[in-house]
Amino acid sequence: MKRVIIYLLVAVLHISCGSSSKNRVVISSKTRATHKTNTRTAHKTNKTPGNKKIKSIVKYAKTFNGTRYKYGGTTKKGMDCSGLVYTSFKKENVVLPRTSKTMATQGKPVSLKKVTVGDLLFFKTNKRKNVISHVGLVVETKGVIKFIHASTSKGVTVSSLNEKYWNKCFASARRIL
Repeated sequence: MKRVIIYLLVAVLHISCGSSSKNRVVISSKTRATHKTNTRTAHKTNKTPGNKKIKSIVKYAKTFNGTRYKYGGTTKKGMDCSGLVYTSFKKENVVLPRTSKTMATQGKPVSLKKVTVGDLLFFKTNKRKNVISHVGLVVETKGVIKFIHASTSKGVTVSSLNEKYWNKCFASARRIL
């Protein structure tokens, strides 16, 4: 019985930061080229929404900065990308799905030109699969878009959408609140 429970736990953890998806976002090469050249910078002003929940979510997510990466993790002992977002929103009683792939179906789509603090950014980091496999939470939109996420190499950290890797892997942005 213990083995069955362990296998189920491993299976659930295995899908936490990406797997195949039936809900795909298809971006044509023409759209992608325009997307990459025109939308990686954000607003000229740093618009932080007045919503107290969003401010609290972002503030809480930042408390995990420096936490090591742990697949399936949702605590200071270890955190994965969707765990960070899930835990941060849950603190404000906003329940999201546990995987980045499923999170990408929540809320409403938003263009990068209109991204604000608290929005989610989704990425396709697996070259062999055209699916959402990573998520980050926007923490700044002044000049460039910065987001907090859990990286396998750096743990929980703040990155810029202007970084070549993240720019190349970017798939979509969504607003939950």
